[in-house]
Amino acid sequence: MSNSGTCKIKHEYVVSDQKKELNLNHVSEKDRDSMEKSSKEISEPPSKKQKFSKNKLKGQNKARGPTYRVKKSEELCNTLINVIEGEEIPKCERNNCQFLHDISKYLEKKSKDIGDQCYNHEISGKCSRGLTCRFGNKHINHSEGTNKVDQDKFLLYNSNGPYTHNILKHDVQVALRKRTYDFSLAEKCVKYVDYLKKNDKEINNDDQTKTCGAVTDEDIISVLQREKKNIDWKDKLYLSPLTTVGNLPFRRICKEFGADITCGEMAMCSSLLQGSPQEWALLKRHKSEDLFGVQLCANNPHLLAKCGQLLQNETNIDFVDLNMGCPIEMVYKSGAGCGLMRRTKVLESSVRSISTILDVPFTIKMRMGVYNNENIAHILAPKLKEFGASLLTIHGRSREQRYTKSANWEYIETVAKAVDGLPVFGNGDILSYEDYVKARQTAPSTCGVMIGRGALIKPWIFTEIKEQKLWDISSSERFDIIKKYVNYGLEHWGSDNRGVENTRRFLLEWLSFLYRYIPVGLLETPPQKINERPPLYKGRDELETLMASPSASDWIKISEMLLGPVPDNFHFLPKHKANSYS
Repeated sequence: MSNSGTCKIKHEYVVSDQKKELNLNHVSEKDRDSMEKSSKEISEPPSKKQKFSKNKLKGQNKARGPTYRVKKSEELCNTLINVIEGEEIPKCERNNCQFLHDISKYLEKKSKDIGDQCYNHEISGKCSRGLTCRFGNKHINHSEGTNKVDQDKFLLYNSNGPYTHNILKHDVQVALRKRTYDFSLAEKCVKYVDYLKKNDKEINNDDQTKTCGAVTDEDIISVLQREKKNIDWKDKLYLSPLTTVGNLPFRRICKEFGADITCGEMAMCSSLLQGSPQEWALLKRHKSEDLFGVQLCANNPHLLAKCGQLLQNETNIDFVDLNMGCPIEMVYKSGAGCGLMRRTKVLESSVRSISTILDVPFTIKMRMGVYNNENIAHILAPKLKEFGASLLTIHGRSREQRYTKSANWEYIETVAKAVDGLPVFGNGDILSYEDYVKARQTAPSTCGVMIGRGALIKPWIFTEIKEQKLWDISSSERFDIIKKYVNYGLEHWGSDNRGVENTRRFLLEWLSFLYRYIPVGLLETPPQKINERPPLYKGRDELETLMASPSASDWIKISEMLLGPVPDNFHFLPKHKANSYS
């Protein structure tokens, strides 16, 4: 990396005379008001040291909300969307249903189709969003208000079994919301662990183990004697659990480029236990994810044990991961995420309880420590193995550092050496095969590498590592990847108005990382380093220039190329105000 943190671009591609102007559509209302008061003419983003309206020009996460809201009165009732040719039109049985029930009226007012081909109908023979599909010209009979189904293709598609697993069942959701789900085993396990701690005993599989109160020998012994699933972690490439952007469509892209292990986004145990559909959506697993785990976040053993039992009974997963690295203030102050690193007694009860319940490996991801001058991961690692962890992933930064410093792979090696018999993965700053080789040489005791931001910036990094090359991927190839992501998004979230705008929203979040990729052919000294930022530059063609733009307005243009114009009530705030300049 250069001393200035600036990536060196070949001179002929650097743009030096382009003027930047702030697009107030991509700034929060609060910031917009303060900016307008402070200056009527803003032409350049302030530097990091400059203050703007008493605030630095940085993140605006707190102001970000949904990009689009559906008006129920203008949307067709779900009861009517899948009317098939020749079948009787069903009646909605819900009292006071706020959705539209007149099919002909809906089709008259329905927005113009975005495209002629419906991806879902093409691959499966039937579109799940039926009459509401925004690509439905070929499978909707507008005169009759019905859907066309290719029965042969539909039967063939479904003969292979479900393509998406871990969907929340209605009866489970009802039981969770009414608090009638039986969590007695989880409570017994927590009590059992507490009993052993008080009496200074080790967890074992001895049939004669004596427990206390409601914790019966039969329940606990049957769980302890259950054989756990074994996973070969050696030399695997692990896609990091990525909040917001690590969704199922993105993981499918990474799997196709060679990721060995995938993990769902961080899910809050409290929300899972309340039956929240949004939280349960984070657990969904695509058929292509052959080694898939779920990451949990909680601050006490009762929540984790209950979630462990719930996942054990209701989902199809290969491992469960505990988030001990989340640096977000709200999570940390609640005692979860990085907060667990400083609560050893709670951590012990949590890990022992959930690892006792699960018959799949229980893994942990954490940072080096909480504070810059106090690394404690090497002290915790041997204890975590004793508590029941099957794998440990170390992110080579502290909570205080966030992403301001380079990942410390020397310390990751220290942690890997400190624990014998427990596989350790390293995580941080891998953006090329060269970075991967250097990391494995610096930390040879690790058994594999986890990749986060590097995969967001260039998901083909897994192919580069496995084929030991630096891929100068063309703009058209990159656009095909985006197009594939959009298709996977429409399959996952649906191809109606809500599904299209959900796909757009998550695409825009991904583009906020994807634009950081600098084409190899433009670099003076490849490969690109993850913390280097380029000067403003143009690509080798118009598409490459557009995809290199740091402006949220240009990301929206890319989304419109695939998902049509944004609706009237659409808005998108980038995480960083610097991306509000166009």
